[in-house]
This record gives sequence, C-alpha cells and structure tokens, in this order.
Amino acid sequence: MTEAITIHIDGMTCTSCADHVQQALKNVPGVRSASVSYAQRQAEIEADAGVSVAPLVAAVATLGFRARLGDTPNKPAGLLNKALGWLGGETKHEGGEPALHVAVIGSGGAAMAAALKAVELGARVTLIERGTLGGTCVNIGCVPSKIMIRAAHIAHLRRESPFDGGMPPASPTIVRERLLAQQQARVDELRHAKYEGILDGNPAITVLHGEARFKDGRTLGVRLVEGGEREIAFDRCLIATGASPAIPPTPGLKDTPYWTSTEALASDTIPERLAVIGSSVVAVELAQAFARLGSQVMILARSTLFFREDPAIGEAVTAAFRVEGIEVLDHTQASQVTYANGEFVLATGHGEVRADKLLVATGRAPNTRSLNLKAAGIEVNAQGAIVIDRAMRTSAPHIYAAGDCTDQPQFVYVAAAAGTRAAINMTGGDAALNLTAMPAVVFTDPQVATVGYSEAEAHHDGIETDSRLLTLDNVPRALANFDTRGFIKLVAEAGSGRLIGVQAVAPEAGELIQTAALAIRHRMTVQELAEQLFPYLTMVEGLKLAAQTFSKDVKQLSCCAG
Repeated sequence: MTEAITIHIDGMTCTSCADHVQQALKNVPGVRSASVSYAQRQAEIEADAGVSVAPLVAAVATLGFRARLGDTPNKPAGLLNKALGWLGGETKHEGGEPALHVAVIGSGGAAMAAALKAVELGARVTLIERGTLGGTCVNIGCVPSKIMIRAAHIAHLRRESPFDGGMPPASPTIVRERLLAQQQARVDELRHAKYEGILDGNPAITVLHGEARFKDGRTLGVRLVEGGEREIAFDRCLIATGASPAIPPTPGLKDTPYWTSTEALASDTIPERLAVIGSSVVAVELAQAFARLGSQVMILARSTLFFREDPAIGEAVTAAFRVEGIEVLDHTQASQVTYANGEFVLATGHGEVRADKLLVATGRAPNTRSLNLKAAGIEVNAQGAIVIDRAMRTSAPHIYAAGDCTDQPQFVYVAAAAGTRAAINMTGGDAALNLTAMPAVVFTDPQVATVGYSEAEAHHDGIETDSRLLTLDNVPRALANFDTRGFIKLVAEAGSGRLIGVQAVAPEAGELIQTAALAIRHRMTVQELAEQLFPYLTMVEGLKLAAQTFSKDVKQLSCCAG
C-alpha cells in the first residue's frame, strides 16, 4: 500500500535544483517515486504507507532548501509542520515573508563572515567557490606562511642566538619534507574546522562548487566543477573573490618556472640560491624564512624595502637582513629573465643575478576579470579592484563586495570585518568599517607593526606632527633579551598631543601594536599614554617609554619609573 505526499519546496533557483531535490527524495528509503517541479516549487512523492515525513524533510534540508506542507492526504498537517520545525524548515522573516536570498561568491574570510552573519540575520545563502574552500589565508597565505616562518625562526635560534656563549649553538638539520607535512596537516585541520565543517553543519547555506559569472544585476550563471551550469537568482549578492599574485611584465619572466608565494610555500626542497623580486610583506617574510632554512637569498627591491612606509622601517629591516647574510639590492630591477640548465639569470643595472629559484612577490591583483562585472553594472578602478562605499556596496544596487577583490587594504581581518558589515547592510542594517586605526604586522624578525598615520601621511593630510623615536636599547625587555634591534616611534598631533600613529620594528612588535591601536581609537594623548600602568619587562612597555620621551629623558629614569 502506498500514499501520495505533496511538499512545497522553497529556495530552488533553477531546474537543476529541482533535479537534485528529486534525486535526494528518491534515495529516501520507502519512496517509490518522486517528481519535483521547479516552476510549481513542489514535490509529488509516492511512498510506502507509514513512511515518516522526517527523512523527506531532512533530504530537502541537506541540499539547503526548505520544505513546507502541501495538500497531503492521510498526513496530519500538525505533525508534518512539527517535523518541519524540528528539522529547520522554512526560514522566514518576522512577517512570514520568504527569507532573503544572498549569493556569496568566494569562501575566504570575507565570504564566510558574510554568509554566517546573513544566516544569523534570517537570510538563506548560496555560497559559490571555484577552488578549495577557505580562500587564500588558511590554504596558501597567512597560516602556512606563519608556520614556515616560525620553523625558520626556531632553526635560526638553534644556529645562532644572543646566548651562544653559555649555550653553544648546533646547526640544525632541515628535513623540509617533514616540515611541509606538518605545515599542511595544520592547514587541513584549520580548513576543516573553520570552513568545511561549519558549512556542512549549516542547512541555511548551500555550497556550490563552480565558477560564477554575472548574467545581469540579479542573476549569476555558475559553471559547475562537476559539469553543467546552474542559474542562480538572488536578492543580494556579495563578491568576495580575493586576489592572486601580480606578475610584472619583465621580458622573459613568463617563460620561466618562477615561483609565486603559492609554489614557494608548497616546495618540499630548500633551494641553495634564491632570488626574490619584491620589497614588501610577502617578499621579505619569505626571503628571511628561506634564508634561515638554508638558502642563500638575494632581494631585488625596485626602490627600498618598505618604501611606502616610514623610511626608518626599511632601514632597520635591511640592516637586520644584512647581518643575517641576506643580500638586499636597493634600486634594482630585472630588465630580463632567462632560465636554462636549472638556473635563473636576471639582468640588472648592477650586473647579473643567478639563482636556482626565483620568487616573484610584487603584490596581489584582485580576482575580478572572469566575473563579467560589466553585465551587472559594477565599477572597478584602474587595478581591477571593485570600488565600494562605506557600506561595502558596489555601484550596482543590491550587490556588495568585501576583501582583497576591492579597494580595501589587503588583510584577512579587514576582509572578515567588511564581510560581516556587508551582511548587516544587505539585510537592512547600517554598518560601516572604520579603518582609521587599522593595525598591520609583517612577520619578519624583528617584526614590523604599524597603525594610524606616519609622519609623511599626516603632513600629506595637512596635520602638523610632533614625533619621537625610541630605540630598543632603552626598553628593559629588549635589554634582558640581549636583542635591541629596532625602535618604537610615536606620531602625535602638534599642539593637542593626541596620538595619531605608531610605527615599530621590534621582536614581537605585533603583540604591542593593538595597544597602540586602542590608544589611537580612544583619542589618547601621549601624556595620557605615558601615565598608564604597563607591566614591567614586557615589550609593550616600550609604548609607555616612548610616550614619556615627549616630556622626559628616559635614560635618566629608574627601570620601572612611573
């Protein structure tokens, strides 16, 4: 004996959705047949008598859609609706309206933050990812690079430290393939815990593996990895497609097996000679890591290291690198790159540079070219980055963007904060992202950490400044560590004394910069900062000492003078 069951299904955006639902229903034990109509948004099911409604609803929910009771003979409406409620049935706004449908392109920091916040605010989400879930940071960026940098730091300390006189060093053996396996295992673990597992456990988020392209301002076409194409209609859309390594048009370069950061981090060998083209974050972090793991490293900087920052930063890092044997060639560009017999040859104005591997780390370009943004009326700047307003809204109504594909600073924590605020705004809220006290850290040794204005930036904006630079030989923690490389610089507004910027080059500078960010955010003066209690023999105490230099000679103070 069989019976007919009718279920209305919400959330389907194409006939392909209906096909997937139909197959899922057919796979439920006891179902004889199932027919799903995308046009009518319902399923007609013939099942054995006594088949529970719960597995039918669960099968629909697993695909990210929602079921509600149709005209179903012999099934009490109350029980079915109760089952739907137990299994997370239809998501609705308070007035009973169907949930807002948000399409999210990407699955990195901005995308995940937006998807989770949108669901929290009552929307349903279709998340589209063309590659590996998790985006750049966890897979090929922040996480693996910091693991490699830490391993290199340990190798360096075993080889050389300020305490070698009492602890004779022993040069370590580097087994790169084992370090790489450890690195990749942690990457896989974090990707599953923070991305795949969360998405799998959230029935309001449907994940599509494929490449999205705008058809118009309300519709996406998705070319599925598994084959075929689906059309996704949305109420709101967030573009969070990130960025990829930018490659300079150096003659001959594209015909060589150069590395970007992706290949460098995945390499199971340490090259004997490594040339690095670049002068900013990725270039310097990986250059020092490879040097500490055994490579002979040469950096080609078009200008100087960190040329966009306070000049003291580049000078301090360059000096530290040269002490370690890393060759830094300032004002040097490759005019030609060739590769033959396993060797790179770079022609420069200062002669030839030869290396076994070449790392190109000259910035990152937004991933926007394949999106067909013009069809949706979305404007980009000269670099191809999506232009957004304070609400993360693009030039197209109902479409938002966040993260490295936009004109925002390229940091994952900025991307995540922007994604959250975009979700709030696309669901009816009003949230902005204030970047006036945005901290940034470069994980060299010593680290580079900045927040707020540099002197040059303040002067460009018409702000007169009063600044002080404190070298680390005035900081007790640095003296106790026998490591006084670097400085802490405070930039104050002239007259008011209000702190508006901090630049630091110091071991663990990243651990002190958030205190500086909070001081700037709360509009503290350098005098107020100097009067705060800071724990003795910490690096962050250097902020207090630097603040005290505006009114005192810190060399004349006792160790922990208040």
